[in-house]
Amino acid sequence: MASSSKLPGTGLEEVGVPGQSYLRDALTSCTDPLKAIEEFQLENGILLPSLRPMLPLLDLHGVRRLDFHTSVLEELRDKLIAHINELGSKDGKEHDKKLKELLTKSFPVVRVKALRPVIMSILKNTPHIDDKFLRVLVRDRELYNDTDTEVKRQIWQDNQSLFGDEVSPLLSQYIREKENVLFDHENLTNLFFSPSPKVRRQGAVVQKLAHMIGNSVKLYDMVLQFLRTLFLRTRNVHYCTLRAELLMALHDLEIQDIISVDPCHKFTWCLDACIRERNVDIKRSRELQGFLDSIKRGQEQVLGDLSMTLCDPYAINFLATSAIKILQHLINTEALPRDNTILILLLRMLALGLSAWVMIDSQEFKEPKLDSQVVTKYLPALMSLMVDDQVRALHNKLPPDERESAITTIEHSGPPPDACEAYMRESSVCGVLAMYYTLHAAKLRDRGALLRILSILGSCKDGRAYEDPFLHALVALLVQLPDEFQGEDFSTVLFDEFFFAGLSKDNVTRHLLKLLWYIHPKLPETRIQTLMKALQPGTQHNESVHKLYETLQQKMTTQSEPVPSTSEMEYLDSPLMSVPTPAPYHM
Repeated sequence: MASSSKLPGTGLEEVGVPGQSYLRDALTSCTDPLKAIEEFQLENGILLPSLRPMLPLLDLHGVRRLDFHTSVLEELRDKLIAHINELGSKDGKEHDKKLKELLTKSFPVVRVKALRPVIMSILKNTPHIDDKFLRVLVRDRELYNDTDTEVKRQIWQDNQSLFGDEVSPLLSQYIREKENVLFDHENLTNLFFSPSPKVRRQGAVVQKLAHMIGNSVKLYDMVLQFLRTLFLRTRNVHYCTLRAELLMALHDLEIQDIISVDPCHKFTWCLDACIRERNVDIKRSRELQGFLDSIKRGQEQVLGDLSMTLCDPYAINFLATSAIKILQHLINTEALPRDNTILILLLRMLALGLSAWVMIDSQEFKEPKLDSQVVTKYLPALMSLMVDDQVRALHNKLPPDERESAITTIEHSGPPPDACEAYMRESSVCGVLAMYYTLHAAKLRDRGALLRILSILGSCKDGRAYEDPFLHALVALLVQLPDEFQGEDFSTVLFDEFFFAGLSKDNVTRHLLKLLWYIHPKLPETRIQTLMKALQPGTQHNESVHKLYETLQQKMTTQSEPVPSTSEMEYLDSPLMSVPTPAPYHM
């Protein structure tokens, strides 16, 4: 027989309560086991004389002694926990001292499941737990899992790998949720850019991370380091979104210990307000510019975090959309881009955001200089393209037999200015502006404008026109133009010149399959065959692509569904102008 020292034990003996070792010794050394058990029950039962006569009555009602004692235990435990919580809610050294004394006396029985909630309550209310207790919790997985987040924070402070194990599944879940919205082929209403910043940061992952961090600057810094590392490793911009959302969630919770020391807080807060209101006014533009201009020598590293905040797709969407709105305003007022300070600031922030990965990878924290020719040559070329589209759209409303109108339409229907494509190849900022003008044209249902810009959109530097947030938005708008797909010229530009140029990227296949899901009834049979052959997934595609392809094939052979329409595209309603017009637009 094993010695008593080898028994796992429950810690009851350590607090002066006879436990399993005592009972084992009593049963092995006695002559009458039943009598020994009865004596044990008498000595360790509820020592209340008035209760003893009532026990036979409970027996008559079939209430087992175990059930009775368990009921009493639960009642006492709940009252004790309530008292401990009340003690923990009060400030003062005297209360902390009492909690520490309680912890020292009760911790040995932490492995008794019925008593564990009491010990966990004491731990939860103890601001600074002794390392010897924390070490026990870390070594025992069951105890660790039962520990409250408030206690785990103290464990995580000095155990980054354990904290990483807890955070990692949440980060993966966050990325999956973003990608589910982007790739869901049945989703035409819950669009990626639809939710406001406040709604987005109420998401389960952001709130759980904020709760895990509490007011610990050390844990917050750990999460930021995880996000930087993952962004660097994967280039996934959703980690940039999470960085901004987490900071603003802590801002909403008024966690001053953290937001007062994060150098990006005021900038992110101001940008968040602009995104929420879909507008950047003079006052806010000065605040944002003042922050960028105030970064001193030795503080350059903050540019890394700032660039991540600006690399967030929601920030890019806001900056580029606002820039297109301003260009529209400049056309109407016949003003020059270089004279508009808000536009220059938007381009500056756009350049900083688009350089985030390179900056963090190289560890060279220097704000990228915006090429002056972007403002003096590219923007005028883009505005020239926009003017052509406006003039043509206006004249298309006039009778087609009017000779002067027909000539004007022809004059404004040529290929885009050479400078447009040339700068789109060289500058990410130029490419992004072209992408957002494409969305603007699609929203206005301007067929001619779409064909012109799509013909050169594949030239964007670093293939930016094939990134998920943009393709998701573009496909959602194209689905609303089903009749355009009956024209071969539209299909040639959209599919052959734009989408096919990006088919080497797996994600492009998914977005194009989504588009086909809705518009295939409008396409000629030969075009459908060409597309389905080009889109046939290979071994490099994941299971969801194969499944979508097969489902689409079945759908094509069995039915032709009408194209659903959405009443509004909230994410592009503002700040873009809804109708092109040469009339002045007052900011």
